[in-house]
Amino acid sequence: MSAHAPGLDVLLGDGTALAASRTSGEGPPGRLPIDEQTLRDSPSGHLFGMTQNAGMGWRASEVARDPYLIVSTQGGLRAEDGQPVALGLHTGHWELDQMVRTAARTFAANGGLPFSVACSDPCDGRTQGTTGMFDSLPYRNDAAVVMRRLVRSLPVRRGVLGVATCDKGLPAMMLALAGCGDLPGVIVPGGVTLPARGAEDTAIVQTIGARFSHGLIDLEHAAAMGCRACGSPGGGCQFLGTAATSQVIAEALGIALPHSALAPSGEPAWIDIAHRSALALMALAGQGTPLAAILTRQAVENALVVHAAFGGSTNLLLHVPAIAHAAGVERPTVDDWVRANRATPRLVDALPNGPRHHPTVQVFMAGGVPEVMLHLRRMGLLHLDALTVTGRPLGDTLDWWERSDARRIARERLRELDGVDPDNVIMGPDVARAAGMSSALVFPRGNLAPDGSVIKATSIDPSVIDADNVYRHTGPARVFATERDAIRAIKSKGDDAVRAGDVVVLAGCGPAGTGMEETYQLTSALKHLPWGKHVAVITDARFSGVSTGACIGHVGPEALSGGPIGRLRDGDVVRIEIDRVRLHGSIDFIGTDPDAPLDPDAAATLLAARALHPAIAPHPRLPADTRLWAALQDAGGGTWSGCVYDVDRIIELLRAGRAALDQRGTDGAGSAA
Repeated sequence: MSAHAPGLDVLLGDGTALAASRTSGEGPPGRLPIDEQTLRDSPSGHLFGMTQNAGMGWRASEVARDPYLIVSTQGGLRAEDGQPVALGLHTGHWELDQMVRTAARTFAANGGLPFSVACSDPCDGRTQGTTGMFDSLPYRNDAAVVMRRLVRSLPVRRGVLGVATCDKGLPAMMLALAGCGDLPGVIVPGGVTLPARGAEDTAIVQTIGARFSHGLIDLEHAAAMGCRACGSPGGGCQFLGTAATSQVIAEALGIALPHSALAPSGEPAWIDIAHRSALALMALAGQGTPLAAILTRQAVENALVVHAAFGGSTNLLLHVPAIAHAAGVERPTVDDWVRANRATPRLVDALPNGPRHHPTVQVFMAGGVPEVMLHLRRMGLLHLDALTVTGRPLGDTLDWWERSDARRIARERLRELDGVDPDNVIMGPDVARAAGMSSALVFPRGNLAPDGSVIKATSIDPSVIDADNVYRHTGPARVFATERDAIRAIKSKGDDAVRAGDVVVLAGCGPAGTGMEETYQLTSALKHLPWGKHVAVITDARFSGVSTGACIGHVGPEALSGGPIGRLRDGDVVRIEIDRVRLHGSIDFIGTDPDAPLDPDAAATLLAARALHPAIAPHPRLPADTRLWAALQDAGGGTWSGCVYDVDRIIELLRAGRAALDQRGTDGAGSAA
């Protein structure tokens, strides 16, 4: 990088570009396809819209065609040959321009008028351990608002195609389309990154700092693996984290085409999904079928059992209720999630759950969501009459999938390319149980989580599970008020180091503290340290969908809303029990003496008498935007209701607050008089 700044002639220009610039131009040839009645009756916006369509270069005779809007999370700028001109924030939105272009050409070739807008998205991997994470979950709500405003800004649109991939962009897109339920809509999942031969995957590679700090890898290995993790330039991560699980949920809800989740980004099958999704949207518009006919309570219940069968990310506990709320459908409760997980065995062997740890592209080639649904149908767990974006009930699409060439070819391709038996990736319930694959989610309660919490129980290291399939851990609390302090102690080799047997408590990191940051760098570091499996984590923050270990998140209430987790101190004794058979769990403070444990109720009384831990406070760099989001979602029911903006409830509270302030002013004036 040069130390010399460019001169003013470079920065301000020498006038050459001005000399080549025009001050007027020729208007487009032709005439608008309008008549006298159109001129008399149409809003001026419709007429001016056609003027702008022609001005942008579309054929004048076709500017009144039926408009279809493509909303994407595309990021970055690529040259025609795919080389970067300006990078995106992550691979997930990097290649989406190909899908957008394919869909647009499909609309145009079939008599439609394509429009394209974008509201790009952040990368949770890029912001791990930084203050950028404070904007991650709030982005979802804000982006959904922006996307809906964009949809409404094309008043004559016949339907909306949402193209998105990753942790927050795809949930935001589903919220946006759910909130436009009067329109036909289709989600196009943006696919996954190919694994790179001879390299670490995108989950493991995020731990190079912690592993290097403990001497487990050298600098050369870290630098090489950090470079090679992505086997293709686009797509979401190669594991069943939040990005991949969100794709699965879109398909399970019926708002994405069958076998469209987890496709390999940039490959012919991936491009074909965009083409067929555009055709599906035009068919829905022709039939007059809005998204409200698809996003029903039955669709939500289907999504819960599919999530359980995949062993999906815990972050979907935030997103599925929010999608339901946006669609005007009853939100699933913790009890609904518990019922789904107790009824549904995990059927998918994928990163990070194992046991063989197949990358997501192999799940796609094994048959993906429809293959899992075939097993769920045999178990009687699906609403088969739920409508999908095929325009037909789910049962009909599964009948088609079972006998389709697409199913046969995908499964054969997996055997041919990777030597993998698809039935070892997606299993029937009996085979899955024989392989020791239990349901994924448990929702522990106790005096530290009276409103609930969640753990992906399948991700606990099997070597620390007792013979009765129960995880039991009692240990001293190590309390941290910031993720930075916690990861420093995990990496440390000094007196302040986290040690085997500890319970890491990260408190004050819920919505009001950090925007409910994701704490993957903690869990990933512990996974890849030899003693890490003997450390538990409890937090009011959340975890990445790829997090593993005895990590319990979403603890409610959060510390800054009076939650008991915020009153713990170093050395307090915490007891954890997670029953992976009955799907029951508890997390309790049991006093300060490990040799004289208190009854949880007595310990709760002791804890309630304490003040908030002195280090716990909203992060000093928490953006005002996120503080506003935290207040609004709290009024809407908080994390266990999906962090939604419940507009009616928010307005009710604002009016009540204003009335209380007015009354206070009146009382004060009366006293002064």
